[in-house]
Amino acid sequence: MRRWRPTGRLVRWLAVTGLIIALALLAPTAWLGVTAAGHVYDPDGSPRAPVVIVFGAQLAPGGTEPKPFLRGRLDTAAELVRAGRAKAVLVSGDAHGSSGNEVSVMSRYLAAHGVPSRRIVADGYGRDSFDTCRRAHDVYGVRRALLVSQGFHLPRAVALCRGLGIDADGVAARCDGCQSWTLGFNTAREVPAGWKAVYDRASDRPPAVSSPANLEVAAALRD
Repeated sequence: MRRWRPTGRLVRWLAVTGLIIALALLAPTAWLGVTAAGHVYDPDGSPRAPVVIVFGAQLAPGGTEPKPFLRGRLDTAAELVRAGRAKAVLVSGDAHGSSGNEVSVMSRYLAAHGVPSRRIVADGYGRDSFDTCRRAHDVYGVRRALLVSQGFHLPRAVALCRGLGIDADGVAARCDGCQSWTLGFNTAREVPAGWKAVYDRASDRPPAVSSPANLEVAAALRD
């Protein structure tokens, strides 16, 4: 009995089909990368802006300390303020997150690392990247900002904030202590997150929680 083997034509068809599917899946990621091109920096080479926006992330067990991802973002934000590259920090995350009050921990950490408390503003309703950018613009009146997150997340963050009217540049945060598998998982996670970003921008949806205008960032920028 002859064993069936795929023909050359079938192999080529499968290869082309697989390539088309892969390109389609990665199209949003490519769009985000192109949109953010030229707007992502290392901390030492970052431009200046009035405000740093720090994107929230899960806390360590117990809910009182940041995990390495978040700690790296906060350390980078504190460095930017100390270096005079920004004056105020808007920490944005979920105040009722499954791991605890993200913005409360973020605020305390920054204050303990040299950022004056009067320069820190907390938005507890930044439940995802789109909401963080939308609320920063619509609620807090931010028009120019440095965005601090890890490199895998910055293209999406920059593209979303710039699309919502913020002149945003990204600053890549360290991730000391982050495990390789965690970095790999979060990098892969950007593919479906890219599709969500496309939907959010195309639908121009409101944030999960809408709030009236808040002048805390303006106050934090005053001498």
